[in-house]
Amino acid sequence: MSKLIRWGIASAGKISEDFVIALSTLPSSDHKVQAIAARALDRAQEFATKHGIPKALGSYEELAKSTDVDVVYIGTLNPQHYEVAVLMLNNGKHVLCEKPLAMNKKQVEGILAAAKANKRFFMEAVWSRFFPSYQRVKELISNGQLGQVKDVEVNFGFPLAHVDRLQKRDLGGGVVYDLGIYTIQVSQWVFQEKPEKIESKGTLNAEGIDDDVSATLTYSGGRTARMRFSSKEKLSNTAVIKGTKGQVTLVDFWTPNKLIDIDGQEKEWLPPKGKYETNYANSEAMRYEAEAVRQSIIAGDVENKNVTYADSLLFAEIEDTIRKQIGVLNKYDEQ
Repeated sequence: MSKLIRWGIASAGKISEDFVIALSTLPSSDHKVQAIAARALDRAQEFATKHGIPKALGSYEELAKSTDVDVVYIGTLNPQHYEVAVLMLNNGKHVLCEKPLAMNKKQVEGILAAAKANKRFFMEAVWSRFFPSYQRVKELISNGQLGQVKDVEVNFGFPLAHVDRLQKRDLGGGVVYDLGIYTIQVSQWVFQEKPEKIESKGTLNAEGIDDDVSATLTYSGGRTARMRFSSKEKLSNTAVIKGTKGQVTLVDFWTPNKLIDIDGQEKEWLPPKGKYETNYANSEAMRYEAEAVRQSIIAGDVENKNVTYADSLLFAEIEDTIRKQIGVLNKYDEQ
């Protein structure tokens, strides 16, 4: 296979635009955006014109059947991830799908079954794990510099009451899906095992959707991850990882260009800027996961070691457990 990989983009929303901007910071000999698909053709055309994309398509089916696309990035709303991912995989496309991967573990199992049946590369877009700062955390744990990690404390909050996709049931809302995935994945990055116990409590909005949740995940040997995620207020948005020999802090842990290292010194890695301003802070750093996808596809791998199929299944299982404990079920849980 040639070095170049050709991307198709499913959905012309803000996160998809940020992903395209991130790709523009990588060599054009390695990454090319070939097609953009949206359910409204005019939105796809507008997006294609702005970003210099050769093909604009008015349906996801057309993208799935495009012979000049190798891999599809899925940036649709949460409830559409399952059907769009399965469609792309069944048409022989490799897939990078935004997190949270699906509405529950059962849907994740369905997506992964399609990936395996079609022998395609598939990954949930947990972009944080590809930052240099996350790789540094992994290094500090594996080389023993932190000692035995005992505790992770992480919180993630912004005033997001006005953001419909977080607040509305039919848009796949809820902080477990949009913010909890981040606090869960950083805890799993550190402990690398299934929690033995999950205890959570939370508050719900008028639609019965979770808007503020606190949870404690207990791992073997009584080690814990304590987390809070909220759409009601801004929190410190750090992940503090404490070991027997020291601690390390990921600053803005979901998009951490910066960490406070074990010696108390700040380390920073800044991604280059794209041609346009991104919609969300620091989205240029999606370039790290995009390049990891390219490397995996070129190597003939079907998953990436930083976000494996098993990781995605466990994230979904933890999300489902927390939702059940706080009393937030949806129509997908009954199917």
